Amino acid sequence: MKNLKKLTILHSNDLHGDFLAEKVDKKLIGGVSRLSGYINKVRNEENNVIYAIAGDMFRGSLIDSEFQGISTIQIMNLLAPDVVTIGNHEVDYGLAHLLFLEKGATFPIINANMYLKYIGVHLFKSHYIKEIDGMRVLFIGILTESVLANTQRERLIGTLVDVEDAAQEVGKICDAFRDVDIDFTVLLTHIGFEEDKKLAEKLNPAWGVDMIIGGHSHTLLSEPCVVAGIPIVQAAIGTDQIGRFDIMVDTDNNRIDSYTWQCIPITDENCPRDEALEEIIEQYKEYTDEKYSRVLTRFPREYTHPRRDTETELGDVLAECLRAQLGVDLVLLGSGSIRKPKLGPIVTLGDFMEAFPYGGPLYGIKLSGAQLRHALKYILREAVFLGQEHGSSYQLSGGTYCEYARATQSFVSFKINGKEIQDSDLFTVILQEYHFVNMERYMNLTLEEVERNGKSVEVASDARNVLEAWFASHPLVELYDTPRYIVHGLGGSDGE
Repeated sequence: MKNLKKLTILHSNDLHGDFLAEKVDKKLIGGVSRLSGYINKVRNEENNVIYAIAGDMFRGSLIDSEFQGISTIQIMNLLAPDVVTIGNHEVDYGLAHLLFLEKGATFPIINANMYLKYIGVHLFKSHYIKEIDGMRVLFIGILTESVLANTQRERLIGTLVDVEDAAQEVGKICDAFRDVDIDFTVLLTHIGFEEDKKLAEKLNPAWGVDMIIGGHSHTLLSEPCVVAGIPIVQAAIGTDQIGRFDIMVDTDNNRIDSYTWQCIPITDENCPRDEALEEIIEQYKEYTDEKYSRVLTRFPREYTHPRRDTETELGDVLAECLRAQLGVDLVLLGSGSIRKPKLGPIVTLGDFMEAFPYGGPLYGIKLSGAQLRHALKYILREAVFLGQEHGSSYQLSGGTYCEYARATQSFVSFKINGKEIQDSDLFTVILQEYHFVNMERYMNLTLEEVERNGKSVEVASDARNVLEAWFASHPLVELYDTPRYIVHGLGGSDGE
């Protein structure tokens, strides 16, 4: 007769400082108070409960940005996860700051593959073993270089390059525990849903990995995706929902006997409020509300940014304001740097900061017409549309018109200021620091070849200051000159 024990694993990913509930159809949805209430409810109802977070606790809310993650660590301490892995946005405030924040965390933060080059010292514990009801549950944290592009700034930091490397690292860790009675093994990843599927295919069954709980791509599932016998799950983004596994563990053979999984909506109906946590959040909110209530400008109507992989109204207007303020030919604004689906018509400083939380420097480069065509064609390559490769999407500033045909993978038209660009033309282009540093990754252009046209220049220390300066002199900001690009057969997505 098998020895079975029940284990309940709750999981979140990509919380992005989503602390406050939102009203949807006259109902309050999400928020850390109700998320905590649900977790506490399950902890009281079930005997063996683990709560795990698959990366990106930070970035996306005004409260998080204002206190550079310190507020998030305090709130997460009260939420009391059992284990957390690192996401790409955990390093947004700098690697040294992340190590500082870790000291304030009362929960383990794991990552198997960030290390100091040359001496090979890991920055975090690679794994965590949770002992519960006589069971040992092994969690391994995985992040790959293709996701953690921010470490391009940290020249002394290395990471695993791809899922092939990640699989080998998992194997090493699992092999190291062959003499330990590990009942259950979970990969806590932040590499995206498609990469999770590739990783599952590369895992040796002898390593005993039971499931993958992932993040980064913000994927909402109705049921687990099973690859090579391994269930893979995510819980979309923010605090509007939480994933829940109810598992019967065969502790004699160290494997899943049976399980159910659901994505639970965080609502008033099934999630009581955590009033103690709510008081802490309210203190932060009162401070930020007072500081950021100043009106910057207004739009004629609400401008939207419903998805990242296509041109949007909000993307258009922000890119155009940057171009106009800086007086350049073209701004390529990363779609993922816009973090709210809408803004306006009244734009307060707080609204703006939440919609566009990523400041940082802006860089000016010179691109020839040939290089610009090459970069845009690479950005629009078919492998990104099909989800086979990770890419980045961009919003274009006014005066630009790009029409691209997926069927022939060619431009129908590409104009700047009403004229078809010629290979020998030279244009001044603005990039955010993240995209400047990762220009080769996302545009297939090296800094060396670009600087043959002229040295790159840091034109502004903070993109948000540039936009605020434009808003200050324009009490009404209107959207003109759309569409700026058309992709025939548009599809696909990116995850940032």
